[in-house]
Amino acid sequence: MKVDPSIFKAYDIRGIVPEQLDEEIAYKIGRAFVRVVNAQQVVVGRDMRVSGPMLFDALARGITDEGAHVLDIGLSATDIYYYACATTASPGVMITASHNPKEYNGFKMVREMPYLLSGDAGIQDIRRLVEADEFGAPAKTRGQIRTMDVREGFVAKVLSLIDVEALRPLKVIIDAGNGMGGVMAEAVYQHLPVELVRLYFEPDGTFPNHGGDPLLPENRRELEKRVVAEGAHCGFAFDGDADRFFSVDDRGKFVPGDFMTALLAREFLADHPGAKIIYDLRASHAVPNMVREAGGVPLMNRVGHAFIKKRMKDEDAIFAGEVTGHYYFRDFFYADSGIIPSLKVMEMLSRHQCKLSALLEPLEAKYFISGEINVPVENAAAKLQRLKERYADATLLEMDGLSVEYPDWHFNVRPSNTEPLLRLNLEARTPEMMAKKRDEVLEIIKG
Repeated sequence: MKVDPSIFKAYDIRGIVPEQLDEEIAYKIGRAFVRVVNAQQVVVGRDMRVSGPMLFDALARGITDEGAHVLDIGLSATDIYYYACATTASPGVMITASHNPKEYNGFKMVREMPYLLSGDAGIQDIRRLVEADEFGAPAKTRGQIRTMDVREGFVAKVLSLIDVEALRPLKVIIDAGNGMGGVMAEAVYQHLPVELVRLYFEPDGTFPNHGGDPLLPENRRELEKRVVAEGAHCGFAFDGDADRFFSVDDRGKFVPGDFMTALLAREFLADHPGAKIIYDLRASHAVPNMVREAGGVPLMNRVGHAFIKKRMKDEDAIFAGEVTGHYYFRDFFYADSGIIPSLKVMEMLSRHQCKLSALLEPLEAKYFISGEINVPVENAAAKLQRLKERYADATLLEMDGLSVEYPDWHFNVRPSNTEPLLRLNLEARTPEMMAKKRDEVLEIIKG
């Protein structure tokens, strides 16, 4: 059968339903997954997308036709799915397209926590099996589907990672964006001394109020306004499958992911002196500088949850953060979670007894960042080569895209793994230089 090879991406499988991803492909992915990971049972969860039930039925049929059992955890956030994979010692498939628009869906696949299938390890093997379409008859003994509710255990696990008794009363606004974060937050926050204001907690795969990616300013505008209008200590948001976390401070200002990584790293190092902290190569120098100042060991890594989880396990790092809102925790099976960083922020505010803005202001006064800027391009490789030639006198790193380092400014440009885009992150020592160099690099990318 003809399969669009572009759905098999660096960290997951993802495409438009049903044009790129339909029941027949999902069935074959189920069979291929069992073969690639040699599974006896498979955890399967799904987010609130409209196509989720259809893809679940087809995927589960493929898994059971290969003779493996399905542990159906039902509607869940991706971090609940990671918890289920870890505590059952099972591989798994999460049916989600994360923050993508409503017409998309896909699969995030665990081989064995914390190791995920990636383009380098497993996903292309699945593609080859699906394309070859030589599965043959179902197994003589088909697998069974059984349901499993892991929410209670998940809530106990994440609450164990903070000192609940040390939390002071806080007013928090959470925008769940009609994703899975509302269900998760409702279950966890009922145990906390928090005045919770809820925005769009009802899961709805049509995203009726705004898109599922809080990195886009239009998707967090209401949260920013409400935090100020209601005098909240902070605001939190999650993406569609709630494995990413975003925050707004008491001024209604969005907190960049690298600044949040730096602040949380310092908290971990206060409790775990000398620990290793992993950060992605797009990040502000605020991260490695603050980690060193706090006595930790900063380790730069390529972008992507499959790669960071593996590096964390290999290095036994206590914490990792990406600028796009993924935060990873050694004591949560080296996995990323949306809800845990929200708890850690409240613990941090309680420990320091100050506003979030007060913790951010020293970073804002020293590090001037562009934020991630996405530019549609037709030939990413040619653009990267032009940048490489233009900045040949800099220190260059090609770990992931192109990183260019000068004494007083630096940037990373890397191709998107899901769209025809180049993503630029740039930092300089002054706001004027940041704006000048940002425009200079953008002109080359667009030219």
